[in-house]
Amino acid sequence: MGDPRFPRRSFDTPSHPWEGERIKEEHQLCKQYGLKNKRELWKAKTILRNFREQSRHLQARIRTGEEQAQIEKANLLRHCARMGLLPSEGATLDDVLTLNTETLLNRRLQTLVFRKGLAASPTQARQLIFHGHVTLDGRKVTIPGMLVERGQEEYIAYNVSSPFSSDMHPLRVDMPKVMEARARRAARDARRESEPEGRGGRGGRGGRGGRGGGRGGRPMPRRATGVVSKAAEITDKDEGASAPIEKMVPDAPKEE
Repeated sequence: MGDPRFPRRSFDTPSHPWEGERIKEEHQLCKQYGLKNKRELWKAKTILRNFREQSRHLQARIRTGEEQAQIEKANLLRHCARMGLLPSEGATLDDVLTLNTETLLNRRLQTLVFRKGLAASPTQARQLIFHGHVTLDGRKVTIPGMLVERGQEEYIAYNVSSPFSSDMHPLRVDMPKVMEARARRAARDARRESEPEGRGGRGGRGGRGGRGGGRGGRPMPRRATGVVSKAAEITDKDEGASAPIEKMVPDAPKEE
């Protein structure tokens, strides 16, 4: 077991440190669920990886007709159902293989506090839990990453001794406005991401915007437009005046 003062690492790091798609996905999940760092995300992936590995081994042992494998299968499915990862009835080992990281992150206390409307954001939910403002079944819990079992969501509430338990607290009074503003901002960001790059992207020679023409895609100022048009008129006049002068010059005499 080792020395309890030096526990083993409870997560597995990625096999390759520099993978663009994985880094982008991890950054999005950490921002969506308000995780402190990627270690919390790796812990969730490690738990699911262990479940899937156990499911594959049990499937191989069940094919051989081992009775102990049937008992371990029932225990695994019962455990996943109690954690809220699988339905209580009708689940199979193949369903364990289809579990993803978001399924486990949705069972964290931090996520459930935010979804119940006790906090305006996942980050604020983490702060409330860490400061002891949230209780689970009347017991104060200060671990944001705690996995809540099925049926315990309804027992999540504010701590009785916390100032947030009052309905007249400014946080609870302004909560609907804050949630509405967050929804509008999320919709606006999603709309901007779905727009084509030509409208809002960079245009021209590295400039911003895509509306105007010329250098950088920006429209030319009025003063510059007037100067250019005036210069064009002067050039046209010079070209028109040069034609008669050429006609007035006599041709050179031809040698006989």
